[in-house]
Amino acid sequence: MIALASWLLAASAAIILLLGLAHLVITFHGPKLHPRDAALQAEMKKVSPVVTRQTTMWKAWIGFNASHSSGAILFGLVYGYLALAHGSLLFQSPFLLLVGLAALAGYVFLARVFWFSIPYRGISLATALYVAALVVISVQR
Repeated sequence: MIALASWLLAASAAIILLLGLAHLVITFHGPKLHPRDAALQAEMKKVSPVVTRQTTMWKAWIGFNASHSSGAILFGLVYGYLALAHGSLLFQSPFLLLVGLAALAGYVFLARVFWFSIPYRGISLATALYVAALVVISVQR
C-alpha cells in the first residue's frame, strides 16, 4: 500500500512541478503574462511601488512570477523525491503531510479566487491525488 500511496503523491507533486516549470517558462519567454494593453506595460516599466524606488512594477511583476514558479517547483521536487525515495519517512510524518496538504489547499484557494481555469484544474487534480495518497496510507494503518 505504501507503494500506491507513494505513486499517488508523486503524481500530485509532478503536476505541481510541471505547472511551476510552465509558469517559469512563460514568465521569461513570450507575451502570455504581459498585459493586453501595451501602454500599461510601458507604465509598469516606469513606475515604482510605494515600498521602494529601487525597482519598477514591471520588475516586481516578473520577480513575483518567477518566485511563485520557484515555490511550485520546490514543492514538486521535494514532495516527489520524498514520496519516491523516502516514502516511509514522509508517510510517518504528520508535519510533512499537513504542510503539503496546506500548501496545496492554499494553491487551490488562490487559483480559484485569483487565477484562471488551467491552474485551478491542475492544482485541484494534484490535491485530489494527494488526498487519495493520504486515504490509502490511513487505510493501511
